[in-house]
Amino acid sequence: MDNIPGADGAAAPQAGPAPLIQDVDTAGFMAEVIEASQTVPVIVDFWAEWCGPCKQLGPVLEKLVTEAGGKVRLAKVNIDQNQQLAQQLRVQSIPMVYAFFGGRPLDGFQGAVPESEVKAFIDRVIEAAGSMGGGVDAEGTPVAQLIADAKAALAKDDHGTAMQKFAKVLEAEEQNVAALAGLAKCYLASGEAEAAQNLIDSVPEEKRDDADVAAVRSALDLAAETEAAAGDAAAAAELAAKVEANPADHEARFDLAIALFAGGDKQGAVDALLEIVRRNAGWNEGAARKQLIKMFEAWGPEDPLTVEGRERLSTVLFS
Repeated sequence: MDNIPGADGAAAPQAGPAPLIQDVDTAGFMAEVIEASQTVPVIVDFWAEWCGPCKQLGPVLEKLVTEAGGKVRLAKVNIDQNQQLAQQLRVQSIPMVYAFFGGRPLDGFQGAVPESEVKAFIDRVIEAAGSMGGGVDAEGTPVAQLIADAKAALAKDDHGTAMQKFAKVLEAEEQNVAALAGLAKCYLASGEAEAAQNLIDSVPEEKRDDADVAAVRSALDLAAETEAAAGDAAAAAELAAKVEANPADHEARFDLAIALFAGGDKQGAVDALLEIVRRNAGWNEGAARKQLIKMFEAWGPEDPLTVEGRERLSTVLFS
């Protein structure tokens, strides 16, 4: 989602407080989502008249946003009337929901999920936006903007830029949770798991359930789980042979998924785990599903493999 419409433009002053819920089109997206999200999270609901699940999800979103009392806003985008906007934001199936803060995507989900999950999503968005802070650094740059830029750099594997911006945030707000978690992700990506763990351990107790912190914890768990399998191509080949000889050997397939992940084959790991869920979702107390959720959490909601994997998992579980 690098080509957000108008994301690089200058913010214009708001004429007045925006309504909590409003229909938004391509022309108004910059002002009513990107600029508005500099101060309050904006949830964007992509829908269409012909979409039955959209009609189930829409009223739930509206109800919960209203109950949030101004801590979050809702922008509704009809994809049939705004096809170019939907294409730019890579909306491939609906309902699709994204949350923006600081002018950038913060979180998201696809499908008509239960009300309890929607509420958890909104609570998570509000908490994450709060953790990003509303102050400025020594040069007057908004902390939220620094964090959004740092996350964008991290998504592009530009760890140097991301570390620099997260460090600036911590100079302004030394216990900023989003910056602590972001810097930990940078360390982890550079192979410095101990430094990442130390940063996460420094997060205040009351903030340890933050979505960004949870993502780092999941990534640290995955790194520890796959450390022994890293670089062992022979073991992965042996496991693949065992699975081919006996497709019902779920333990071998699970171990193969771990080996594939350790070798950098994220897609292969997801495919193997989904196959276990397809064959026997309850195997080993749902170990394959739990491992998938841990991976999705570690990669973040915007990762294309997370989006695809979650959709495939839902299809397998509920078809």
